[in-house]
Amino acid sequence: MVEQATDEIVHHVASLPKQPLHATGGMKALARSLREPLPETGAEYTQLLHTLFSKLIPRSFNTASPGYLAYIPGGGLLHSAVADLISLAVNRYVSVWVAAPGLAQLEQNVVRWCCEIVGYVGAPTPGGLLVSGGSMANLLAIVTARASICGEEFSRAVIYTSDQAHHSVLKAARFAGFRADQVRVIGTDEHFRIDVRALEGAITADASAKREPMMIVASAGTTNTGAVDDLQAVTALAKKKRLWVHVDAAYGGFFALTERGRGVLRGLERADTITLDPHKGLFLPYGTGCLVVRDADRLRRAHAMQAAYLPPMQEDAELVDFCDLGPELSRDFRGLRVWLPIKMHGAQAFREALDEKLDLASAARDEIAAMPNMQIVAEPALSLFAFRLGPGCGKDGAALDAHNRKLLQIINGRQRAFVTGTTTPVGFVIRVCVLSFRTHADRMEMLLEDVRYACKRLRVS
Repeated sequence: MVEQATDEIVHHVASLPKQPLHATGGMKALARSLREPLPETGAEYTQLLHTLFSKLIPRSFNTASPGYLAYIPGGGLLHSAVADLISLAVNRYVSVWVAAPGLAQLEQNVVRWCCEIVGYVGAPTPGGLLVSGGSMANLLAIVTARASICGEEFSRAVIYTSDQAHHSVLKAARFAGFRADQVRVIGTDEHFRIDVRALEGAITADASAKREPMMIVASAGTTNTGAVDDLQAVTALAKKKRLWVHVDAAYGGFFALTERGRGVLRGLERADTITLDPHKGLFLPYGTGCLVVRDADRLRRAHAMQAAYLPPMQEDAELVDFCDLGPELSRDFRGLRVWLPIKMHGAQAFREALDEKLDLASAARDEIAAMPNMQIVAEPALSLFAFRLGPGCGKDGAALDAHNRKLLQIINGRQRAFVTGTTTPVGFVIRVCVLSFRTHADRMEMLLEDVRYACKRLRVS
């Protein structure tokens, strides 16, 4: 079974650059055709593989392609797939340290590496845990802040975030028991960063009204425009007002491996908690997120729970029971999928790849800015930028938005680069996010050619 599956996988990965970037037409009919009751008898394995690799996997977004510049790419580094095959096959349990001490230590090493990357080296008790992604990490951060600051009574607590924050922040606040009126959504500046002056005003107003300002959720690479909040100013304000700071750095955090990234992210190391997504900035498969904290004891106090059927938890801070740091008791061994590629290649390989993405985004931004009637709406703070045809093309308002939607459709229709759009205060824009280890200068040149082609089709000159 493993050999046959490997043959299919190798062929699939080798052909990725030539595969369509999106093939989702007629998907409702396909989905309906797959509905079936519980099978009573088995099917032949080779035929099942054929169904997967020939009929189902191709009918999707090709998220592992070098041309995938949409949303926030997840690279799907194959080393992690091999690691998951090992971890799932041996099926060891790592949530309780005593059940697999060596494997638990490997996962703890991964968390410590993440702490080192974001600058938590000088913190007294840094730690964290691997989770399914940024949404779960944001939820655990809010729960930890609530437990640390408010305890059981948080009916007057207030959370502050920006209007560009990921929607998972609002969802996490709801799941953590906060009402909608306990979340303040603060406006942003011309660079789509949280308005720190407005933020301070809102905190002061809430305190005067006998509410209890609790935490700020800042962004280090928003999904809409790639904006990075002024983390130095936000953390300084939080210290002054005695608020918890969480930074959602799911997209941008691992750029701290690079010199340029550290400059953009200055102040990140002062946050109390940070969301990171190895399935973004380390190019790993989807389902690999991380929450790191300056003080792991805060995480433990917020989540630890005892039961008679569990073995005693570790009292030594160096020996971590991951079940004490989050809501999951049963979970897969996530650490190996991060540990294996980093051990095989070293941090320098990832650093160089991230530097390349910064270069590619900057160069593409400059080329597009030089095209007639093009407007860069969001500059690349890291490797994501947004652009559109501006009013100079002879249209405005809804007509201009429709024109840019057509531009997007033509670009994607060529099946060489896949980009997505979003809405900003200036209107509809096209986003480019460079974050795949497979994306290099040749593919970015294809994108530029396709943007020029689309403009020509729309008779923009």
